[in-house]
Amino acid sequence: MSPDQYCRQKAAESHSSFTYSFRFLEPARRQAITALYAFCREVDDAVDECTDPGVAAAKLAWWRGEVAALYAGSPTHPVTQALATALPRFNLPAEQLQEIVDGMEMDLHRTRYPDFKALHLYCYRVASVVGLLAAEIFGYTDRRTLKYAHDLGLAFQLTNIIRDVGEDARRGRIYLPHDELARFGVGEADILASRHSENFRALMEFQAERARDYYRRALAELPAADRKAQRAGLIMAAIYRTVLDELTRDGFRVLDRRLSLPPARKLWIAVRTWLGS
Repeated sequence: MSPDQYCRQKAAESHSSFTYSFRFLEPARRQAITALYAFCREVDDAVDECTDPGVAAAKLAWWRGEVAALYAGSPTHPVTQALATALPRFNLPAEQLQEIVDGMEMDLHRTRYPDFKALHLYCYRVASVVGLLAAEIFGYTDRRTLKYAHDLGLAFQLTNIIRDVGEDARRGRIYLPHDELARFGVGEADILASRHSENFRALMEFQAERARDYYRRALAELPAADRKAQRAGLIMAAIYRTVLDELTRDGFRVLDRRLSLPPARKLWIAVRTWLGS
């Protein structure tokens, strides 16, 4: 199996909404974004699929060394070998790949967030940085597009947090800011026990409105000159906003289930957005 085949398989196994945008890209950009996505999956899995924090930390340390090896011209993993193909064409700073690892490492040391300011750093590392790298791969002519990519990444991560509240709680993690839990009268015990309530629904509507604000902000920031180049990101935004709308319609019943759009619907959204952008 070649490095690119490995990355394609890794992406396919995730069943992520993001991959629906990849198929519309020209081959070099598709290869690069698939390799980047596979990297994110590898470092995320190093934490989520390991029950021993010490082992997970060792795996992340290995990935830090592998990123250094990538930029030294000696990658050994199929994902970094695939990324090596993209480096001559796209500006993918080593520091940003390392920041993604920093974000994943936060999950080893932090399972609660006192306020949105603290959560914002986590979202920046695991999502906004990915958005900035993706913008480099998709292409842009106006640096304001980087602000769009930053805020769109935040919107995606906030949507993920809303969708995955129950799943994350079963891993012992609560990403909802503690001060906001208190404001809406929702206790950690309610979330850990999957107790849905009107207070919880109101809390989640507050979270959803914050995510919607970041989507609105990001889309307003995208310069018209770069809209065509960034269509893959717009596909992701359309799919994720639909997920957020469905979560809202379902009354945020996220504690004991995980909402997912059918593949056919995601493909339809992708095609419609590509043709309309």
